[in-house]
Amino acid sequence: MKDLRSYFLLDPGVIYLNHGSFGATPRPVFERYQSWQRELERQPVEFLGRRALALLAEARERLAAYLNVAPDELVYFPNPTTAINMVARSLDLKSGDEILTTDHEYGAMERTWQFICRKSGARYLKQKIDLPVRHASEVIEALFEGVTDRTRVIFISHITSPTGLIFPVEEICRRARQAGLLTIVDGAHAPGQIPLDLTAIGADIYTGACHKWLCAPKGSAFLFARKEVQSWLEPLVVSWGYQSDHPGESQYIDYHEWQGTRDLAAFLSVPAAIEFQEQHNWDEVRRECHELASQTRQRIHALTGREPLCPDDPTWFGQMFSVPLPGKLAVEELKSRLYEEYRIEAPVFKWGDRIMLRISVQGYNQPSDLDVLLEALTDLLAS
Repeated sequence: MKDLRSYFLLDPGVIYLNHGSFGATPRPVFERYQSWQRELERQPVEFLGRRALALLAEARERLAAYLNVAPDELVYFPNPTTAINMVARSLDLKSGDEILTTDHEYGAMERTWQFICRKSGARYLKQKIDLPVRHASEVIEALFEGVTDRTRVIFISHITSPTGLIFPVEEICRRARQAGLLTIVDGAHAPGQIPLDLTAIGADIYTGACHKWLCAPKGSAFLFARKEVQSWLEPLVVSWGYQSDHPGESQYIDYHEWQGTRDLAAFLSVPAAIEFQEQHNWDEVRRECHELASQTRQRIHALTGREPLCPDDPTWFGQMFSVPLPGKLAVEELKSRLYEEYRIEAPVFKWGDRIMLRISVQGYNQPSDLDVLLEALTDLLAS
């Protein structure tokens, strides 16, 4: 397995198995990020007043090519949470309208929809996706059993945060389109972890983080919106792009791109992150990481005796997976002991009635990191 640790700024004294939470940025990309910041400070008026829009357009074009969409279907956001807040607040929801989702969604997104529903009188309905899953049809049928004549939106993760499952979003979006339902996909964990073709997926709206698996700097994400839905998306922050004195070719970009003075360096560094992964044959890195993740998952299940959440197949999980742990463990104690005694950074959390451990395997990890994890789990579960 290729050793990429020297490219990352991570503390060498910590076994970092939590790339999924906030990502990690390679040194060359981080240096490009800092160079953009220095360029801004060298002449702020020149940078923000005269160059920023053209620079953002170049960065959008590079990301659009990576995602196989048109540049005017993308806008940079600092994170998927902010992007979904804009979309959710723009929806003209009425009392009794329904947003259909699953019980595998990210907590910040759930809170966003609950807030919107309290204001509008709409309902946020979670369909239970039973575990383990064996076939994509199980997810699809379980979700669509929740569709009623009041359903307006299907909101679903591409890769789930708590369970690490890759959901069959392409087929879900296809069926939703046939039914006249709006699809909003939370793809926070997808860019960089799995090959991503947004045109093929066919979602109406898709948000993804660049600072996670694409390894761009923190504060870089995107919102994709099909041209047919862009007109009703209202700016989360009203600024100079609204009713602009100098409108561009896309109202969508005018309304959402400029939000006042802010540091654009993270957005402008996304092309450097894409280039870094291309230079290091990231398809092969992903394959090796998945293989190591698969082996580790098998070893943990052999240790715990618990059933895997899904088949051992790259269509179900990529570089990140979750495993249920046995017994009624003290979550915070287990998490702190992993870190304090073994210097392992990995999330342990309660999900429903299960205690879950989520492991991320990135190019800077080596098999020896996972060996330490198995040693730690063997000791901690025994005690």
